Amino acid sequence: MTRLAVPKTYKLYIGGRFPRSESGRSYEVTTPDGAFLANASLASRKDARDAVVAARAAVAAWSGATAYNRGQVLYRVAELLEGRAEQFAAEIRDAEGVSAAAARAQVDAAVDTWVWYAGWCDKYAQVAGSGNPVAGPFFNISVPEATGVVAIVAPQESAGASLLGLVAVVAPALVAGNAVVVIADRAHPLSAIGLAEVMATSDVPGGVVNVLTGSPAEIAPWLASHADVNALDLAGAGALDWVPLVVAAAATLKRVQDPEPGVPGWSLQRILATTETKTVWHTKALL
Repeated sequence: MTRLAVPKTYKLYIGGRFPRSESGRSYEVTTPDGAFLANASLASRKDARDAVVAARAAVAAWSGATAYNRGQVLYRVAELLEGRAEQFAAEIRDAEGVSAAAARAQVDAAVDTWVWYAGWCDKYAQVAGSGNPVAGPFFNISVPEATGVVAIVAPQESAGASLLGLVAVVAPALVAGNAVVVIADRAHPLSAIGLAEVMATSDVPGGVVNVLTGSPAEIAPWLASHADVNALDLAGAGALDWVPLVVAAAATLKRVQDPEPGVPGWSLQRILATTETKTVWHTKALL
């Protein structure tokens, strides 16, 4: 007996759950030659606001966890992604029109990226922090801390790199304890929701990573102007009219990373771009 295909409708990932867009909208995801693959949710302004609320609620516990624990959690994501490598590679091959070898290489690179950033969780503060010289019987110490909620536009139209592009911008923001709202590659969103399914079955607390699919041009302005978003990463916004996004972000004093071509490489600077420096004074004990 011939079975009917059961096309999957990919939902959003907000607050550890998989809701449909509140607008009820979706769009077709196709192969490079136009064949239907799946339906994906078309996120709205309300979805973006819900994602920010979920991220804000998750920041305190995630940033308050020990750096060692965050490293363990990110490494666990790498483990689970490695375990589903063949599934991700097959999806990437179909969606992006690349060879099986290229698809598997992208998954391997994404796993390695998680591992690299996981290793920095309990080390970046030693590199970026300092003990400052002062006159007087005091210790003066500067330490980097999470900035809070980070909104990200993942690399777009990134055939051959949709999963890797997403991981390359999400992983460094998580190292310091930020929560993120990321707009996935509109043309190739399937691996982003697949990664969300990995998050949901890992130790990443709900709300720490929120994934929106749909149009960055529609969603990004609401995130840029949202008063409860602390930083804006426009890595994949190069094709947008992104200067107004920077202007909107300035109104609420957000940190902003400008668009960059391609997929960002491994970088300590990407971790530090979403941190704030706290300086602490402490009196020395007098003998």
